[in-house]
Order: sequence, then C-alpha cells, then structure tokens
Amino acid sequence: MRRVVEVALPARLGRDFRWVLSSSWVSNLGDGIVLAAGPLLVASLTDDARLVALGATLQWLPPLLFSLLAGVISDRFDRWRVMLAGNLLRIVVLGVLTTAVLTGHVSIAIVLAVLFLLGCAEVFVDNTSSTLVPMLVARKDLAVANARVMTGFVTVNQLAGPPIGAALFALGHAWPFATQILLVAAALLLLSRAVLPPVERVGERRHVRHDLAEGLRWAITHPAVRTLVLTIFIFNITFGAAWSVLVLYAQRQLGLDEIGFGLIATMGAIGGLLGTGCYGWLTRRFTLGDLMRIGLIIETLTHISLALTRVAWVAMAIFVVFGAHAFVWGTTSATIRQRVVPINLQGRVNGVNSVGVFGGLVLGSTLGGFLAERYTVAAPFWFAGIGSAVFVVLIWRQLRHLDHDDDPAEAT
Repeated sequence: MRRVVEVALPARLGRDFRWVLSSSWVSNLGDGIVLAAGPLLVASLTDDARLVALGATLQWLPPLLFSLLAGVISDRFDRWRVMLAGNLLRIVVLGVLTTAVLTGHVSIAIVLAVLFLLGCAEVFVDNTSSTLVPMLVARKDLAVANARVMTGFVTVNQLAGPPIGAALFALGHAWPFATQILLVAAALLLLSRAVLPPVERVGERRHVRHDLAEGLRWAITHPAVRTLVLTIFIFNITFGAAWSVLVLYAQRQLGLDEIGFGLIATMGAIGGLLGTGCYGWLTRRFTLGDLMRIGLIIETLTHISLALTRVAWVAMAIFVVFGAHAFVWGTTSATIRQRVVPINLQGRVNGVNSVGVFGGLVLGSTLGGFLAERYTVAAPFWFAGIGSAVFVVLIWRQLRHLDHDDDPAEAT
C-alpha cells in the first residue's frame, strides 16, 4: 500500500500538498454533483433554450467580471482566509437554494440568481486555489503535482460526481445541493490542516489599479502566456456555444434522460483518465506546442461529430476522446503558467487567464442559446466546429511560443 501511495503521491511533494490535494478532490466531488444537478434543475423549470443557456452564462459571467480583482486579492491577502470566506459564501447560497427546493418555493429566477452568486464565490476560491501548488511544490515537480490535481478533477468532478448528482436529483431535487454543502465544509476542514508558506506580498498601499495593470502587462508581454489566453478565449466562444445547451442536446438529439445526461461527463472523465495515463509518454515525445495543436484539431472535430450524430453511444465515444484532450490541454496550460509566472504574480496572471476563459464562455453561451432556440440544438455545435476550424488556421504559427520552457527568474 505504501508503494502505491508513493507512486500516486510521491513523498517529495510534501505533506501539505497532500492536504491541499485531498481538499481539492473533496470539493471537486461536490462541484461534480452540481455539474449535473444544476442544468437538470434549470431544465425542469423551463424548456426555453435561451433560459437554459442563461443558466450557464450566469455561472461563467462572474469570472469575467471579477477574476482580475480576485487575482489582486490572492496576491495581497492571506490565501487561506480568502478560501475560507469564499467557501462560507458558497455554503450560505447553497443553503438558500436547498431550502427553496424543499419548501416548494423554487423558481427559475431563484435558481439563476443562486448560480450567479455561486459563480462569484467560486471566482475567488478557484483563483486562490490555483496559486497553492507552486507555493508547496518544487518547480521540477509541478507537472507531476498538476497531473495529480487534474486526476482528482477528472475522477471525482467528471467521473463520479455527475452520475451521483443525476441520481440524487432523480431521488429528490434538493439532495444534490444539500450534499454539496457537506462536501464544501469537509474540503475546508482538510485545507485547514495544510501549512502554507509565507508569500512576499505586493505593496498593500499601492492602488488596486496599479496591481491590476502589473498583472495585465506581464501577461500581455509574455509570449507563451499571451498565446494561451488568446487561444482559450477564442476556443471557449465556440465551446461555450455548444456546451451551454448540452442538457437540451442530450435530451432532444440523443434522447437521454437525467441519468444519461450525467453519463456524458462520466465519459469525458474516462477520457481524462486515459489522458492521465498517457501524459508522461506524450510530453516525452511531443513539444507543448504540438500537444496544443493536436488538441485544437481534436476539439474542432468533436464539435462537428456531435452535430452530425443522433446515436447516444457514438456521442459517448466522442466525449471520451474530448475528455482526454481536455485533460492534456488543462494540465499543459497550468504547468506552462506556473513555470514562467513569478509566485507574487500568480494570482493576477491567473486572473487574466480566467478573463480569457470565461469571457469566451459568456459570449459563446449567449450565442449558443440564441442558435438553439432559433434553429435546432445541433446549430451551436455546427457553429463551434466551423469557428474552431477557422481559428486553428489563424493561431497555428503562434503556438510555437509554447515550445519554450522559460525559467521563472528570467520571467521576472
């Protein structure tokens, strides 16, 4: 057993990293449960594709609005306290939603408001959480540590969480949200066991605008980070258009019920586990830029294939492939940023990256809801496939910046 633990979590990563990782896994299980239950609750209250897409938009809008501020707060203040405050807000908001469902007073307006507030809290929690790994792990071990974090995300957030959430939702609409309350509390308890090293703070007396400008300037002038932000922004417009109506796509085009919808994320997670197993082999044989190029082609083909198919098992196979791509992309992107960004800028640069991520999702989801309501649920997937193909051609040469493994000392 010790040998298995050592292979999975090498001792050199440290005891504190193990506590942080455990907290991340538990929190991700709760998020995975609501990943299925949230859209199902919205779809149970309305069949308007624009309102369903609005549910996704309101979850993705807060990072666009507050990620830069969250980055400043992560770099200025005690990161444990930021995590505590954000997660306590999540517990309160989830308690309100659970009570509304149990008492029969839930409405689409309440659900949409809750999704927005949860998104606001998660901006600060997720941004701060992303700064913890480089605080605890040596630079040479960042790829291993990020792979373990992503493995947990794939396993519990996407593999275990959604089918559990769908099953709990089928038993009673309040159960998934009550369960997440307990898991968020447990994650906080685990995180409290980790001892975080002190971080040299940016000057607290400087105006917030100065800190925001410093993070933006660094991200824009660094070729690799600039390329990552631009790529994820454009590709999340296409991805957001398709995935914002995924629950309707599953129901109308694939004929799936609640449990079937939960299995979509499970198939993606299985692909993610395959990506986990192959990641070391891939990074030894391909440059980071080549991995990104391959991933963008896979994502383009995924959207087109889903637009074409009406067979559930074919779509499930496609989600497996997409899950592998998502794991490889996410792990590579995080590792590149953590290697090149100075510790005292991690929060702000992560905030810039989040603006790119969720700015694309917000724009895409708004467009996806319109396309699905105006045409069919396949229309957003056609838009995603064609748009992705055009951007792959345009961004291809810029991905060469990701082939360079810059030294953090030079990045400052």
